[in-house]
Amino acid sequence: MSIPSLYAAIFAASLAALPLAASPALAQPALDQPNRFLAAQPAAVERFELKGMLVERHGNGARALVLVPGLSSGSWAWGQTVRDFAPTHSVYVVTLPGFDGRPAVDGDPFDAGRAALAELIASRKLAKPVVVGHSLGATLALALAQETPQLVGGVVAIDGLPVFPRTEQMAPEQRAQLAQQTRQRMAALAGPAFAAQQLQYMRAIGMVDMGKADDAARLSARSDPRAVADYTAALLARDLRPGLGRISAPTLLLVPYYAPDAPLLNGISAAEKQAYYRDLMDGTPRLDVEIIDKARHFAMIDQPEAVAAAIRRFLARL
Repeated sequence: MSIPSLYAAIFAASLAALPLAASPALAQPALDQPNRFLAAQPAAVERFELKGMLVERHGNGARALVLVPGLSSGSWAWGQTVRDFAPTHSVYVVTLPGFDGRPAVDGDPFDAGRAALAELIASRKLAKPVVVGHSLGATLALALAQETPQLVGGVVAIDGLPVFPRTEQMAPEQRAQLAQQTRQRMAALAGPAFAAQQLQYMRAIGMVDMGKADDAARLSARSDPRAVADYTAALLARDLRPGLGRISAPTLLLVPYYAPDAPLLNGISAAEKQAYYRDLMDGTPRLDVEIIDKARHFAMIDQPEAVAAAIRRFLARL
Protein backbone atom coordinates (compact mmCIF):
# COMPACT_ATOMS: atom_id res chain seq x y z
CA MET A 1 0.00 0.00 0.00
CA SER A 2 1.37 3.44 -0.92
CA ILE A 3 2.08 6.19 1.58
CA PRO A 4 -0.64 8.48 0.12
CA SER A 5 -3.28 5.76 0.44
CA LEU A 6 -2.18 5.02 4.00
CA TYR A 7 -2.69 8.64 4.94
CA ALA A 8 -5.88 9.28 3.03
CA ALA A 9 -7.74 7.92 6.04
CA ILE A 10 -5.84 10.18 8.44
CA PHE A 11 -6.59 13.23 6.31
CA ALA A 12 -10.26 12.32 5.97
CA ALA A 13 -10.62 11.66 9.69
CA SER A 14 -8.94 14.94 10.60
CA LEU A 15 -11.15 17.07 8.36
CA ALA A 16 -14.29 15.11 9.11
CA ALA A 17 -13.87 15.59 12.83
CA LEU A 18 -13.52 19.35 12.50
CA PRO A 19 -16.82 20.51 11.03
CA LEU A 20 -19.28 17.83 12.11
CA ALA A 21 -21.53 18.23 15.13
CA ALA A 22 -21.90 15.33 17.50
CA SER A 23 -25.11 14.12 19.04
CA PRO A 24 -26.87 16.33 21.64
CA ALA A 25 -25.73 13.94 24.36
CA LEU A 26 -22.09 14.54 23.45
CA ALA A 27 -22.69 18.28 23.56
CA GLN A 28 -23.46 18.20 27.28
CA PRO A 29 -20.32 17.44 29.31
CA ALA A 30 -20.81 17.64 33.06
CA LEU A 31 -20.22 21.25 34.05
CA ASP A 32 -20.55 20.68 37.80
CA GLN A 33 -17.26 18.80 38.02
CA PRO A 34 -13.89 20.58 38.35
CA ASN A 35 -11.85 20.72 35.18
CA ARG A 36 -8.62 18.85 35.85
CA PHE A 37 -6.59 21.06 33.51
CA LEU A 38 -7.59 24.25 35.29
CA ALA A 39 -7.22 22.68 38.72
CA ALA A 40 -3.63 21.67 37.92
CA GLN A 41 -2.65 24.86 36.07
CA PRO A 42 0.65 26.27 37.42
CA ALA A 43 0.61 29.89 38.57
CA ALA A 44 2.53 32.21 36.28
CA VAL A 45 5.06 34.64 37.72
CA GLU A 46 4.18 37.14 34.99
CA ARG A 47 1.36 37.68 32.47
CA PHE A 48 1.28 40.20 29.63
CA GLU A 49 -0.18 40.74 26.18
CA LEU A 50 1.66 41.22 22.91
CA LYS A 51 -0.09 41.82 19.57
CA GLY A 52 -3.26 40.19 20.93
CA MET A 53 -1.35 37.14 22.19
CA LEU A 54 -1.39 36.31 25.90
CA VAL A 55 2.00 35.38 27.34
CA GLU A 56 2.50 33.66 30.71
CA ARG A 57 6.01 33.30 32.12
CA HIS A 58 7.13 30.57 34.52
CA GLY A 59 10.58 30.13 36.04
CA ASN A 60 13.79 32.14 35.66
CA GLY A 61 16.31 29.76 34.09
CA ALA A 62 18.98 30.95 31.69
CA ARG A 63 17.64 29.01 28.70
CA ALA A 64 14.18 30.01 27.50
CA LEU A 65 11.46 27.74 26.13
CA VAL A 66 8.48 29.17 24.24
CA LEU A 67 5.45 26.85 24.28
CA VAL A 68 2.89 27.37 21.51
CA PRO A 69 -0.40 25.45 21.77
CA GLY A 70 -2.40 24.16 18.86
CA LEU A 71 -5.82 24.81 17.39
CA SER A 72 -8.44 25.92 19.95
CA SER A 73 -6.01 25.41 22.81
CA GLY A 74 -4.70 27.66 25.55
CA SER A 75 -1.94 27.49 28.10
CA TRP A 76 -3.88 24.73 29.92
CA ALA A 77 -2.56 22.24 27.34
CA TRP A 78 1.01 22.73 28.63
CA GLY A 79 0.45 22.41 32.39
CA GLN A 80 2.64 19.35 32.94
CA THR A 81 5.32 20.58 30.53
CA VAL A 82 5.53 23.81 32.52
CA ARG A 83 5.89 21.88 35.78
CA ASP A 84 8.62 19.75 34.20
CA PHE A 85 10.76 22.62 32.89
CA ALA A 86 10.04 25.77 34.93
CA PRO A 87 12.43 24.72 37.74
CA THR A 88 15.38 24.87 35.31
CA HIS A 89 14.23 27.15 32.47
CA SER A 90 12.35 30.34 31.72
CA VAL A 91 9.15 29.04 30.17
CA TYR A 92 6.94 31.37 28.12
CA VAL A 93 3.51 29.91 27.34
CA VAL A 94 1.44 31.76 24.74
CA THR A 95 -2.25 31.73 23.90
CA LEU A 96 -2.96 32.81 20.35
CA PRO A 97 -5.65 35.39 19.56
CA GLY A 98 -9.09 33.86 19.10
CA PHE A 99 -8.38 30.85 21.33
CA ASP A 100 -9.40 30.11 24.93
CA GLY A 101 -11.72 33.12 25.19
CA ARG A 102 -9.31 35.65 23.71
CA PRO A 103 -10.51 38.02 20.95
CA ALA A 104 -9.39 37.31 17.41
CA VAL A 105 -7.25 39.67 15.35
CA ASP A 106 -7.80 41.02 11.85
CA GLY A 107 -5.93 39.64 8.86
CA ASP A 108 -4.22 36.33 8.36
CA PRO A 109 -4.00 34.78 11.86
CA PHE A 110 -1.02 32.60 10.94
CA ASP A 111 1.10 35.54 9.84
CA ALA A 112 -0.04 37.50 12.91
CA GLY A 113 0.90 34.62 15.21
CA ARG A 114 4.36 34.26 13.66
CA ALA A 115 4.98 38.00 13.96
CA ALA A 116 3.87 38.02 17.60
CA LEU A 117 6.24 35.16 18.43
CA ALA A 118 9.13 36.97 16.75
CA GLU A 119 8.34 40.12 18.71
CA LEU A 120 8.16 38.16 21.97
CA ILE A 121 11.68 36.82 21.40
CA ALA A 122 13.07 40.17 20.31
CA SER A 123 11.35 42.37 22.90
CA ARG A 124 12.32 40.09 25.77
CA LYS A 125 15.84 39.66 24.38
CA LEU A 126 15.54 35.87 24.58
CA ALA A 127 18.82 34.31 23.48
CA LYS A 128 18.04 31.63 20.92
CA PRO A 129 15.05 30.11 22.74
CA VAL A 130 13.75 26.66 21.92
CA VAL A 131 10.24 26.95 20.47
CA VAL A 132 8.06 23.97 21.35
CA GLY A 133 4.85 23.83 19.34
CA HIS A 134 1.91 21.47 19.20
CA SER A 135 -0.04 20.97 15.95
CA LEU A 136 -0.74 24.49 14.60
CA GLY A 137 1.81 25.75 17.12
CA ALA A 138 4.42 23.42 15.64
CA THR A 139 3.77 24.71 12.14
CA LEU A 140 4.10 28.26 13.46
CA ALA A 141 7.42 27.30 15.08
CA LEU A 142 8.69 25.94 11.76
CA ALA A 143 7.58 29.11 9.95
CA LEU A 144 9.29 31.26 12.57
CA ALA A 145 12.53 29.28 12.23
CA GLN A 146 12.36 29.69 8.43
CA GLU A 147 11.68 33.41 8.35
CA THR A 148 13.85 34.53 11.28
CA PRO A 149 16.45 31.79 11.79
CA GLN A 150 18.65 34.16 13.80
CA LEU A 151 16.02 34.21 16.58
CA VAL A 152 15.49 30.49 17.14
CA GLY A 153 17.83 28.09 18.92
CA GLY A 154 15.78 24.95 18.40
CA VAL A 155 12.35 23.69 17.35
CA VAL A 156 10.34 20.88 18.90
CA ALA A 157 7.29 20.04 16.77
CA ILE A 158 4.67 17.81 18.40
CA ASP A 159 2.43 16.34 15.68
CA GLY A 160 2.75 19.47 13.54
CA LEU A 161 4.13 19.60 10.01
CA PRO A 162 5.08 22.08 7.28
CA VAL A 163 2.14 20.97 5.13
CA PHE A 164 -1.20 19.46 6.12
CA PRO A 165 -1.03 15.67 5.71
CA ARG A 166 -2.48 14.36 2.46
CA THR A 167 -2.40 17.78 0.75
CA GLU A 168 1.29 17.59 -0.14
CA GLN A 169 0.57 16.63 -3.76
CA MET A 170 -2.08 19.30 -4.31
CA ALA A 171 -1.47 22.21 -6.65
CA PRO A 172 -1.52 25.62 -4.91
CA GLU A 173 -4.91 26.49 -6.38
CA GLN A 174 -6.38 23.18 -5.17
CA ARG A 175 -5.02 23.80 -1.68
CA ALA A 176 -6.47 27.31 -1.65
CA GLN A 177 -9.86 26.00 -2.74
CA LEU A 178 -9.84 23.33 -0.02
CA ALA A 179 -8.88 25.96 2.56
CA GLN A 180 -11.77 28.21 1.57
CA GLN A 181 -14.31 25.39 1.56
CA THR A 182 -13.14 24.22 4.98
CA ARG A 183 -13.33 27.74 6.39
CA GLN A 184 -16.92 28.10 5.24
CA ARG A 185 -17.96 24.74 6.71
CA MET A 186 -16.30 25.38 10.06
CA ALA A 187 -17.34 29.01 10.42
CA ALA A 188 -20.99 27.93 10.25
CA LEU A 189 -20.65 26.25 13.65
CA ALA A 190 -21.54 28.16 16.79
CA GLY A 191 -22.77 27.61 20.33
CA PRO A 192 -23.73 24.02 21.18
CA ALA A 193 -22.81 22.77 17.70
CA PHE A 194 -19.26 24.09 18.08
CA ALA A 195 -18.98 22.62 21.58
CA ALA A 196 -20.22 19.27 20.28
CA GLN A 197 -17.67 19.32 17.47
CA GLN A 198 -14.86 20.06 19.91
CA LEU A 199 -15.96 17.15 22.10
CA GLN A 200 -16.14 14.81 19.11
CA TYR A 201 -12.67 15.86 17.99
CA MET A 202 -11.06 15.46 21.40
CA ARG A 203 -12.60 12.01 21.90
CA ALA A 204 -11.85 10.70 18.42
CA ILE A 205 -8.43 12.19 17.69
CA GLY A 206 -7.27 14.32 20.59
CA MET A 207 -6.59 12.11 23.61
CA VAL A 208 -6.63 8.53 24.82
CA ASP A 209 -8.22 9.29 28.21
CA MET A 210 -11.90 10.15 27.67
CA GLY A 211 -12.13 12.09 30.92
CA LYS A 212 -9.26 14.32 29.88
CA ALA A 213 -10.75 14.59 26.38
CA ASP A 214 -14.02 15.85 27.85
CA ASP A 215 -12.25 18.38 30.08
CA ALA A 216 -10.15 19.59 27.15
CA ALA A 217 -13.24 19.97 24.98
CA ARG A 218 -14.92 22.15 27.59
CA LEU A 219 -11.92 24.47 27.42
CA SER A 220 -11.38 24.41 23.66
CA ALA A 221 -15.06 25.31 23.20
CA ARG A 222 -14.23 28.72 24.70
CA SER A 223 -12.43 29.58 21.46
CA ASP A 224 -13.95 31.73 18.71
CA PRO A 225 -15.37 29.37 16.04
CA ARG A 226 -14.54 31.80 13.25
CA ALA A 227 -10.97 32.15 14.48
CA VAL A 228 -10.66 28.34 14.57
CA ALA A 229 -11.96 28.25 10.99
CA ASP A 230 -9.53 30.96 9.90
CA TYR A 231 -6.50 29.25 11.47
CA THR A 232 -7.48 25.91 9.93
CA ALA A 233 -7.84 27.47 6.50
CA ALA A 234 -4.48 29.22 6.92
CA LEU A 235 -2.86 25.87 7.69
CA LEU A 236 -4.48 24.11 4.74
CA ALA A 237 -3.44 26.90 2.36
CA ARG A 238 0.24 26.73 3.29
CA ASP A 239 3.12 24.56 2.19
CA LEU A 240 6.28 25.46 4.08
CA ARG A 241 8.39 22.66 2.58
CA PRO A 242 10.23 24.87 0.05
CA GLY A 243 11.70 26.86 2.95
CA LEU A 244 12.73 24.01 5.23
CA GLY A 245 16.34 24.33 4.11
CA ARG A 246 16.47 27.80 5.69
CA ILE A 247 15.97 26.37 9.19
CA SER A 248 19.39 26.50 10.80
CA ALA A 249 18.22 25.43 14.26
CA PRO A 250 18.15 21.76 15.30
CA THR A 251 14.63 20.39 14.92
CA LEU A 252 12.90 17.54 16.75
CA LEU A 253 9.64 16.14 15.38
CA LEU A 254 7.61 14.06 17.84
CA VAL A 255 5.16 11.65 16.18
CA PRO A 256 2.35 10.27 18.36
CA TYR A 257 1.20 6.73 17.68
CA TYR A 258 -1.74 4.87 19.22
CA ALA A 259 -1.95 1.26 18.07
CA PRO A 260 -5.71 0.77 18.80
CA ASP A 261 -6.44 3.42 16.16
CA ALA A 262 -4.44 1.60 13.48
CA PRO A 263 -7.32 -0.61 12.21
CA LEU A 264 -9.29 2.56 11.44
CA LEU A 265 -6.34 3.91 9.43
CA ASN A 266 -5.63 0.98 7.10
CA GLY A 267 -3.39 -0.73 9.64
CA ILE A 268 -0.67 1.91 9.57
CA SER A 269 2.35 1.00 11.69
CA ALA A 270 4.44 3.28 13.88
CA ALA A 271 7.37 2.92 11.48
CA GLU A 272 5.21 3.89 8.49
CA LYS A 273 3.85 6.96 10.25
CA GLN A 274 7.35 7.99 11.32
CA ALA A 275 8.66 7.54 7.77
CA TYR A 276 5.81 9.59 6.31
CA TYR A 277 6.36 12.46 8.74
CA ARG A 278 10.09 12.39 8.03
CA ASP A 279 9.35 12.52 4.30
CA LEU A 280 7.21 15.65 4.76
CA MET A 281 10.14 17.26 6.61
CA ASP A 282 12.64 16.36 3.87
CA GLY A 283 15.20 19.10 3.41
CA THR A 284 15.34 20.13 7.08
CA PRO A 285 19.10 20.32 7.73
CA ARG A 286 19.27 19.11 11.35
CA LEU A 287 16.26 16.88 11.94
CA ASP A 288 15.43 14.12 14.41
CA VAL A 289 12.12 12.26 14.33
CA GLU A 290 10.91 10.23 17.31
CA ILE A 291 7.77 8.21 17.98
CA ILE A 292 5.75 8.86 21.14
CA ASP A 293 3.96 5.58 21.71
CA LYS A 294 0.49 5.19 23.25
CA ALA A 295 -0.43 8.77 22.44
CA ARG A 296 -2.93 10.52 20.25
CA HIS A 297 -2.67 14.09 18.94
CA PHE A 298 -2.07 15.71 22.36
CA ALA A 299 1.03 13.63 23.06
CA MET A 300 2.20 15.92 25.88
CA ILE A 301 -1.05 15.14 27.72
CA ASP A 302 -1.29 11.43 26.89
CA GLN A 303 2.41 10.70 27.54
CA PRO A 304 3.89 13.67 29.43
CA GLU A 305 6.89 11.76 30.78
CA ALA A 306 7.91 10.48 27.34
CA VAL A 307 7.53 13.94 25.78
CA ALA A 308 9.51 15.60 28.59
CA ALA A 309 12.26 12.99 28.26
CA ALA A 310 12.47 13.56 24.50
CA ILE A 311 12.70 17.33 25.00
CA ARG A 312 15.42 16.91 27.65
CA ARG A 313 17.46 14.72 25.30
CA PHE A 314 17.06 17.33 22.60
CA LEU A 315 18.12 20.19 24.91
CA ALA A 316 21.18 18.23 26.01
CA ARG A 317 22.35 18.04 22.38
CA LEU A 318 22.14 21.80 21.77
